[in-house]
Amino acid sequence: MTKSWFKVALAIIFVFSLVLRFWHLDRFNTLVFDEVYYPVFANRYLLGKPVYNAHPPLSQYLITISIWLGSHFPIGQDTMNGLLGSLRTPLSYRWLNALTGSFIPIVVGAIAYHLTNRRSFGAIAALFAALDGLFLVESRFALNNIYLILFGLLGQLYVLIALRQQQNRRKNLILSGLFFGASAAIKWNGLGFLLGIYLVWCVAWFVPRHNSPVRSPSTPLQNLTQLNLFHIMGYLGIIPALTYGVSWIPHLIMNPKPGFWEMQQRIFSFHQTVGSGTNVHPYCSPWYSWLLMIRPVAYFYQTARNLQEPVPSLPPLPREAVKIVYDVHAMGNPFLWWFSTAAILLFFLLLVQRLWGKQLWRENFTASSWLGLYLLLNYCANLLPWLKVTRCTFLYHYMAASVFSGYAIAWFVDSWLNSPQARDRQIGLAILLCISAAFFFWLPLYIGLPLTPDSYKLRMWFRSWI
Repeated sequence: MTKSWFKVALAIIFVFSLVLRFWHLDRFNTLVFDEVYYPVFANRYLLGKPVYNAHPPLSQYLITISIWLGSHFPIGQDTMNGLLGSLRTPLSYRWLNALTGSFIPIVVGAIAYHLTNRRSFGAIAALFAALDGLFLVESRFALNNIYLILFGLLGQLYVLIALRQQQNRRKNLILSGLFFGASAAIKWNGLGFLLGIYLVWCVAWFVPRHNSPVRSPSTPLQNLTQLNLFHIMGYLGIIPALTYGVSWIPHLIMNPKPGFWEMQQRIFSFHQTVGSGTNVHPYCSPWYSWLLMIRPVAYFYQTARNLQEPVPSLPPLPREAVKIVYDVHAMGNPFLWWFSTAAILLFFLLLVQRLWGKQLWRENFTASSWLGLYLLLNYCANLLPWLKVTRCTFLYHYMAASVFSGYAIAWFVDSWLNSPQARDRQIGLAILLCISAAFFFWLPLYIGLPLTPDSYKLRMWFRSWI
C-alpha cells in the first residue's frame, strides 16, 4: 500500500467511525449504565458541589469540559433532562467521548505501521478497531474507558516514534510519559500499557546477549536497547507519576478533604471490598470468560408498542404488548473477538515452538518475531493482573488487552491477503468479510436501533448474552 492510499484509508475509517459515534447520539434522553456516575460527578464540579469517586478524576474533568462546551452548542438544545443535577442535554455530556473514540482506530493503525513498516497491516488493524462493537458502545456514552484506551495507546505510539526518530527522542518520550500518566489518571488499570513497554524493554536487553544486532533495523523495537535505565526511570517513570499526581490538583482544590494519600487508600479499599458474583451485579464476568465474550453487558433495555412512543418510558410494558425493543449491548464484534483470541493463541504457540526448538534466541529477530513478543507481552500485561482481582469485573475490563489480540488477527489477515497462495488469500478475505458482516448484523445492538422482538432474539445467540 502506498503512502497516499494509506492516508486515504485512514481518513475513510475515521469518517466512518465519526459518523457512527455521532449518529443520533442523543437518542436516549436519560443516563445509560455508568452515566449515573461520571457525568453526574462532572456536573458537580461545574456546580461547585463536593465530588467523591472510586476512580482518579481525569475522566470527570474531560466530561466536565464536554458538558460546559456542549451546553453552548447551537444544536441539540431541544432535548434536556435534569438527571445530572441541573438541566443538561445528552449531547453535552456525550459528544467528547464520541470524538475521542473516533480517533482510536487511527492511533491503532499508526502503531501497527510503526511496528512493522507495513501500511496494509496498519490499515487492516485500524479497520478492525473501527468494526469492534464494544469500542463503539463505550464511545457513545459518557463513560471513562475510551479515554484510558486512547491515552495508553498514545503513550505506546510515542515510544515507537521516539525509537524511530533520534533527533526528537526527548520530546517524544516526554509526550509518552504524559500520556501513560494520563491513562493511569483515568483508572489504575491504565498502567497496563506502561507495564507492557517495561516488559518488552526487558526482553530487548536479553535478546542481544545471544545474537548480533541487526543492521538497519526494520522495526523500531530493535532499537529498544537505545533506551537506558535513565530514560525508563525518568521519562517513563517519573513523568507518568508526576502527571498522575498533578491530575488530582483541581479535585483537591475543590475537595481538600480527604487529601491525596487518603484518597488513594480509599480507592484501593473500595475496590478491595466490592464483592463478586451475580448477587453484586447480574453482569459480573470472570477474566477467562472475556476471551470468548461469554457475558456481555446490557447497558440499556427498553420496550415500546410502536416507533412513535418516547424512549425511555415507564412503567415497562407487559410482554404481550411489546412490539419494539431498544437494546444497547456492550459487546464486541463476536467474530472479531473469537478470531482475535485464536490469533493471539497462535502467536503464543508459534513462539513456544521456536523456543522448544531453541531457534528463537539463536537467530536474528525478524519483524514478525518482535511483533509477536510485543503483542504477547502487552496482551499479558493488560490481562493477567485481572487474575488476582476478586471484585466484580465486567467485559469492558478486557478492552485494553483486546487491542493487542486485534493486532494479532490483523497481522494474519494482512499476511494471508498478501500471500502468493490463492488459498491463503481466500482465507484472509473470508475472515475480513466475516468480521465486517458481523459488525453490521449486530450494529442495532451497539447503537440502540429499534428491533422487533424476533429480530432481537435472532442476535442473542447464547443465553449468557441476555
